[in-house]
Amino acid sequence: MSAVGEDHPFCMPRKEIHRNEDIEKWTKSEAYHEYIGFLDALNDAIKGKSLSHSIVVSPTVSSIVDMLDNVDKIIDDTPPIDQPQRFGNKAFAAFYDKLVKSSEDLLCNALPEKFHRAVPEIAAYLTESVGNSTRIDYGTGHEMSFVLFMYCLFRIGALDCHSKDDKIGAVTKIFDRYLVLVRKLQMVYRMEPAGSHGVWSLDDFQFIPFFWGSSQLIANPKIEPHSFTDAAAVHRSAPDFMFLGCIEYIMKVKNGPFHEHSNQLYNISGAQSWTKINQGLLKMYKAEVLAKYPVIQHCIFGSLLSIQPFDANRFPGLIERPRISSLGAHIRHPSSPPPLPPGQEPLIGATAGDKTVDSNAN
Repeated sequence: MSAVGEDHPFCMPRKEIHRNEDIEKWTKSEAYHEYIGFLDALNDAIKGKSLSHSIVVSPTVSSIVDMLDNVDKIIDDTPPIDQPQRFGNKAFAAFYDKLVKSSEDLLCNALPEKFHRAVPEIAAYLTESVGNSTRIDYGTGHEMSFVLFMYCLFRIGALDCHSKDDKIGAVTKIFDRYLVLVRKLQMVYRMEPAGSHGVWSLDDFQFIPFFWGSSQLIANPKIEPHSFTDAAAVHRSAPDFMFLGCIEYIMKVKNGPFHEHSNQLYNISGAQSWTKINQGLLKMYKAEVLAKYPVIQHCIFGSLLSIQPFDANRFPGLIERPRISSLGAHIRHPSSPPPLPPGQEPLIGATAGDKTVDSNAN
């Protein structure tokens, strides 16, 4: 059963966090509770499972991966240009423009027709997930946008809330393919890190694959936390585990001793278990990403991810674990459409020409 009703009024997402004081509005919103629950649900689904873990790949999982393959082809069709500056190749703006113009067609080709009404709304999260076309940078806010895009696929029912394989495949197939895509973007267009804290940040570009990747390694009998500072051990297991794939990428693009260029990760390697790392990374993500205005100011909210306050009375017993955290067990199936956020108009009969996607994101 679809997570939203057939008459759900979709709308174009828009920014709602305009000043630092609005962060409290975000952390108390339905969107925040849903996002945390979604992260937690997929984290639980992939616990102890490698990227090669056998699942029944659903048609939607397969078609979204194919869609990302097609986005990859846009990169090939938009080579970097010769320019004096080393970083921030301006050809990225051309790539981004092509993606914005084709995003709805790409999604319509990937999703059954019954979901096409949702496409203009969820396409905005897809286009926001590849980086900023003005600054030519990429960071955790863009990564977050893609996770929200995946959430929307479950929310509209394109991915099955009740399917363990869809939850696993969302990470091991879709998100892993996304990582390959954005790493290619970073390399081809020499993208800058968005808001990097340098050596004191976890990573210049990503966070979620470390969190979900640490869950994959929980109770692994062969790979202990201290192993990921050893290059040989990393190369051996990187194809099967996202955390180690991230470490391998860092070793590829950075020079010098690991403890110098990746101090935070080096400190994590001293943890007693992957469970401790997994728990610590979620706390760090909430504090260092989700509570930071420079990141959240670019987040967009619509009918699927609402900025409206989370009402515990509507979801009794789910304050600590929001309804989407079980991806189906507590999803609301309204008999009438939920109200739109104030000031937003429903997307009825919208066309590609109607959409306005702000490129100044994240």
